[in-house]
Amino acid sequence: MLYSEKLSEAVRSLSGKISTMPDVAIILGSGLGSVAESVEGPKVIRYDDIPFWPRSTAPGHAGKLVFGKLEGVNVVIMQGRVHYYEGYTMEEVVLPVRVLGRLGIKTLVVTNASGGINEDIPPGGIVAIEDHINFMGTNPLIGENDDEIGPRFPDMTEAYDKEYIIKLETAAKAENIRLDRGVYIAFSGPSFETPAEIRMAKTLGADLVGMSTVPEVIAANHMGIRICGISCVANAAAGISKNKLAHQEVLDTIKGSSESLCRLIFAFLREIR
Repeated sequence: MLYSEKLSEAVRSLSGKISTMPDVAIILGSGLGSVAESVEGPKVIRYDDIPFWPRSTAPGHAGKLVFGKLEGVNVVIMQGRVHYYEGYTMEEVVLPVRVLGRLGIKTLVVTNASGGINEDIPPGGIVAIEDHINFMGTNPLIGENDDEIGPRFPDMTEAYDKEYIIKLETAAKAENIRLDRGVYIAFSGPSFETPAEIRMAKTLGADLVGMSTVPEVIAANHMGIRICGISCVANAAAGISKNKLAHQEVLDTIKGSSESLCRLIFAFLREIR
């Protein structure tokens, strides 16, 4: 089956299950699923019940879509994403964004848990992503382009909407939350990066490191969707700290920061409402 046909079938399936189309999609990263608990009038759809929708296998990713309202905005929340390292193709990794784009979202809020490269941003810190470096060795737009979705060579100068970054900073100030700006570099994973790779990333200008987000941002940007990126620094990256890295540390740190991140997302939605 053609990729476009898979997208169409997934869109038809979701359209038949919801009464109001979302304006904003929010992708929740590792351990950040608590945002979905505040949705008003939630309609929950499991990934398993959506044709061709990839299933999350990473710890901390529930695998559910939640439709409803947050701060008066029609939203859809992805409780968990899939990653390239799980064995999916790039087309499969970005299929959720493609489907939500066809449902009519105008804004995509992407969140993730990251490793801290910039030592001025402590574990538990929240960062507005202002740019990224794609070090995954591939790109979700490789292959034949569908001109109905987006251009063959999309511009990436402002993949992360500058106006949204300012609104996010306004929201953070209103909630008394420290918010830094940073550049996110994505590796394919699933192994954590080596100290030498982190030194390289720092030289390239990266402040944060992770294994997600970049494919979704490229696909959304390709479709003309405005993007707001938020990263939660879960731990110091390899070589920055003397401790060995473990995913449980990521989940534990994010749990402590989830309340601030929730308030920030709610305040951001009020800013763009």
